[in-house]
This record gives sequence, structure tokens and C-alpha cells, in this order.
Amino acid sequence: MSDTILSLEKADLTLDGNAGPVDILKDITLDVRRGETLGLVGPSGSGKSSLLMVMGGLERATGGKVHALGQDLTAMNEDALARFRRSHMGVVFQSFHLIPTMTALENVATPLELAGHADAFDRAAEELSAVGLGKRMNHYPSELSGGEQQRVALARAAAPRPEILLADEPTGNLDGPTGQTIMDLLFDLNARHGATLILVTHAPDLAARCSRTIRLVDGRLDRQAEAAE
Repeated sequence: MSDTILSLEKADLTLDGNAGPVDILKDITLDVRRGETLGLVGPSGSGKSSLLMVMGGLERATGGKVHALGQDLTAMNEDALARFRRSHMGVVFQSFHLIPTMTALENVATPLELAGHADAFDRAAEELSAVGLGKRMNHYPSELSGGEQQRVALARAAAPRPEILLADEPTGNLDGPTGQTIMDLLFDLNARHGATLILVTHAPDLAARCSRTIRLVDGRLDRQAEAAE
């Protein structure tokens, strides 16, 4: 399909555990459409975050194929994957992963500078203003609340204008009202930039806002749940 931006074909993920190999993902076949919002749901330990990492090339599938924007991620080495993510993907984690010795502005601008954007600081300031931190951009992470730090992480992910935005439990460390604000900002990024949004969540209200949800059980897609929607 011409509108498919990311696809997995019989993708597996097996990792070494203390007692031997552990099958994390099994026979995942899935197409993600350009511009859609896709929620990955399921019980703890079902493989949701692992699937997100495989989609972003942060974990390498041990079987099958993963394609994004027509490129075979399973054939790329680590350097090529890093360049691909830098150019085409934004990632937001439950933990904010900000550099503590850099201001909010520097945290957002530095990846843009490394990618060769001459307007790195202007673009960083624009994105921080868009997430409501126009007056806080010269503050360090330790001077920001948890919700503000997650806003910085969102701005950092959005600033390169990625085609694909991956979010792993983005509201998991936040209280209810703050989490609601982050939810609104995530979907605003999808609306403003047209990015395909794929997110892992345990929050039913967040999953309900997605245009489609996929449920995982024991590392497999729950096709019955998908068919029932």
C-alpha cells in the first residue's frame, strides 16, 4: 500500500535470559499508515515496549523484516540506524533522558546541531514555545517539574519534524492533570506536523484517542481484539 509508512513482516525478537533464550515477540505482521495514531496496548510483559523499540530500530528483530519509509531496518548497521532515526523518527520515553548540564533550549537544539541544521536554536525555541515553555527555555532540568521535563522531551522529539513519532508510556511518570496536558501535546504534534504517532500506553483514555489500537498478548498480536474494533 502506498500509504504504508512502517511495516513488519513475521518479525520476531528473542533475547538471552538467565535461563536461556526468551521469545519476546513472535510472528508480528503489521502495517502502519502514514499520519495515523496507533496505540499499542496489552498487559504488562506482553511485549508492547519491545515492539515499539523494534519499530524504531532500537532493538534489532531477530527474525522477519521491518521496513520504515521504504528502508529495510533489519539490513542496516547501528550507524545507519542512528542516522535514519535522526532524520526520520522522534522518540519519547517514560523517563525524560534530558542532559542535566544543558538548558531546555540546549537539550532541544543540540540534536539539531549535530544533524547539521543551521537554524537549530531558532527551531528549538519555536518548539519549546509550542509546548508552553517559552519562558522556561533557559532553565536546567533540575529547575523544571516532571511535566515540564516531559514537554522538553516532546519538543526535542518534534523539532527535527520527524515522519514517525514513537512514544513509550509518555504519561507514566506524571500525575493525572499533567498527563492530560502531555496527551494533548502529543496529539497536537501529530496534527501540526502530520507525523505518524505510535504510542505504548496502559491508559485507556489515551488509547481511546488513537485512530487505531493494537493489543499484544504474550508477544503476539491479538487478532481477535483487532477484529472486534
